Amino acid sequence: MSENTVSFNGQPALFRKALLLTTRLDDFDPDSLDPAKPVLIAGPTASGKSELALRIAEAQGGIVINADALQVFDGWRILTARPDDADLARAPHALYGHVPYDADYSVGAWLRDLTPLLRGPERPIIVGGTGLYFTALTTGLAQIPATPPEVRALADARIRDEGFEALLAELDPESAARLDRNNPVRVQRAWEVLTSTGRGIAAWQDDTPPPIMPLTQAQPLCIMPNKEWLNARIRKRFHLMMEAGALAEAQAMLPLWNPNLQSSKAIGAPELIAKLQGEMSESTAIEAAIIASRQYAKRQRSWLRGKMAAWHQITA
Repeated sequence: MSENTVSFNGQPALFRKALLLTTRLDDFDPDSLDPAKPVLIAGPTASGKSELALRIAEAQGGIVINADALQVFDGWRILTARPDDADLARAPHALYGHVPYDADYSVGAWLRDLTPLLRGPERPIIVGGTGLYFTALTTGLAQIPATPPEVRALADARIRDEGFEALLAELDPESAARLDRNNPVRVQRAWEVLTSTGRGIAAWQDDTPPPIMPLTQAQPLCIMPNKEWLNARIRKRFHLMMEAGALAEAQAMLPLWNPNLQSSKAIGAPELIAKLQGEMSESTAIEAAIIASRQYAKRQRSWLRGKMAAWHQITA
């Protein structure tokens, strides 16, 4: 098999996007997969990734493993759409809510937590919307030293006072050219690496070791719904979250609220906290959270189109 192909249930699929197979989400047959081979499922928020993972696990067995950077934290189960008790009863799950809400958690930490599960007895079904996790898994992760707390604090303070654009302006040209310049988290990370190591994040990435799971060893599925369908799902899901107790969840987190925590990036959390602090009405907070979710999904769709063109495409 040539290096520009990926095996999908024994069949080579060309990396050329125009020739990739495309399946509708409702029509996808889990039995089309090789039950002995790991499955990767990526897609934007609210696209049905978790339900597809459960369908596959119920049909063929396996353990559903989280690849979402916000679902790793405890404290925001409803807003991050972590599996509920009914979902947990349908199949084994791992790496959901296992990190304290006030902790830092990196891609490297996720890979370390994931590695033992890849050697376990159950076929892994890795599902989530954090593209960087999948990229690190299938192409490798640069061994960048951890950011010192004082550098992180300085970055937080400068973003608060000057905006993330000030950090972007100080990046080395190669790193600035490669990253998503509209993503404050990525900009801050690149600035922290440059400041703490004296070396741009692009240079570190160029020294990336081999991946834990090359794409040819997995069955990669990418859900790419149309915008109108997804936007309607996002609106409906957030209202269902409110009915399920999202505001009560925010009330419980209010005494612990720190906007600089990674877990505080949960979509809808800043808006519901603002409502509880009297800064927004409930209706305004809900609408703002829905808009934030749509903007997040837009960024995810852009990443998926650019980075996962070789994956088996599933439409909705």
